[in-house]
Amino acid sequence: MMRSSWGFGQIVLLSLHVSLSTAFPDSILQILPENSGSSPHHRHRKIPRDDNLYCDSWRFVVEANDVGPWARIPSRCVAFVQDYVTNDRYRADSEAVADASLEFAKTVKVSGDGKDAWVFDIDETLLSNVPYYAVHGFGSETFDENSFDEWVDLAEAPALPASLRLYKELEQLGFKIFLLTGRTEFQRSATSKNLDYAGYSNWERLILSLQI
Repeated sequence: MMRSSWGFGQIVLLSLHVSLSTAFPDSILQILPENSGSSPHHRHRKIPRDDNLYCDSWRFVVEANDVGPWARIPSRCVAFVQDYVTNDRYRADSEAVADASLEFAKTVKVSGDGKDAWVFDIDETLLSNVPYYAVHGFGSETFDENSFDEWVDLAEAPALPASLRLYKELEQLGFKIFLLTGRTEFQRSATSKNLDYAGYSNWERLILSLQI
């Protein structure tokens, strides 16, 4: 029996979410990316003029998995994203998710037979890549796999403090920790080194992508 924890997507999103696009076949809210190809008239009719209002709504539809394909954040949201990930809001959101996850974990009767497992993602869940994105426009640049691989090889990504706290407390509760990541097998050594550097240890298994 495996009980998965919370994961994340992209750069700024660290929250429990329910996919509204799964619950509702038709999109109930859609803010189109700047490079979506929609006409200016269509885009201006639907998008709020105020940048903070627009960007907060854009963040919501990303979390709801309702924004569709996108390669970079809207240019008008760079300052919004930078402020979010470098200030108290990101930490507060992380703490809220960790607290909710821990409350759930405490309701589980851990058997002690080693079959009670907790699954963590790595990037933007256990490890923060904000230092990388800080020099790459906070997501305003199209993702470059080569430069990100160079960052991974440095093995210097810091822990998300709330995640590290949750990780340690789950260990104390008796959960076996599994790590699941989209990083590829050739990054195993650097990933293990980075996890150790950030304060994580004693995981049961690190599962990477077979893609090379």
